[in-house]
Amino acid sequence: MSEAPTGLTSEQAARRRVADGRNELPQDAPRSLLRVVAEVMREPMFALLAAAAVIYAVVGEAAEAAVLCAFATVSVLITVLQQGRSQHVLDALRDRSSPRALVLRDGQPVRIAGREVVRGDLLLLAEGDRIAADATLLSSSALETDESLLSGESLPVAKDSSARDDGAVVYSGSLVVKGRGAARVTATGARSQMGQIGGALRTTPLAVPSLQREVGAFVLCMGYAGLGVSLLVLLERGIRRFRSPSASR
Repeated sequence: MSEAPTGLTSEQAARRRVADGRNELPQDAPRSLLRVVAEVMREPMFALLAAAAVIYAVVGEAAEAAVLCAFATVSVLITVLQQGRSQHVLDALRDRSSPRALVLRDGQPVRIAGREVVRGDLLLLAEGDRIAADATLLSSSALETDESLLSGESLPVAKDSSARDDGAVVYSGSLVVKGRGAARVTATGARSQMGQIGGALRTTPLAVPSLQREVGAFVLCMGYAGLGVSLLVLLERGIRRFRSPSASR
């Protein structure tokens, strides 16, 4: 190995962590309670329930209006609870999926959390390790990695420190399936290949699921149909009331 095998000192690692930030992907802030409630209230189903409750209240059917208000409130509460549970599960999975890394610090091998890896760290790789950051191989022995998380390729990729292309580079999120190696970290967090892919995905607008669009369209159609029927009923009753005095004479 041409480079010093001591890796970084604790002081160097601390300074680079302050300069570059932790080795973790940017995360969107969790949605607030008011935002979740506002999104539910914009749903066609909620709007239909609310409109029906208002109509019942106007015509004097207080019991029916209260029932519909209760249904609307329950739907909001269920959505809020589901969002909270989903966020809790995602946080737990994120903590468990954060790989631990064996690095040289102050000349001694030490296993640290993946988020604590910094640029310039010397990673010691062995079979079964999840690579914590992008790195360039300094030495390798029959090393193969699974890069399916990045490329979708299911077959292991051979890595060799003597290669002059990507064959001498290991990527964050890859899994060592065979062999051993030592690599110098070149990119962490959002600067890694995985971080760049995640950043591109975060800027891509999400399409509304087709099922949600179809349900929304169906609810709107039913709402318009119900409104049309209600207007016809009101018109019919008005005509009957208008004709009843003349009929009695």
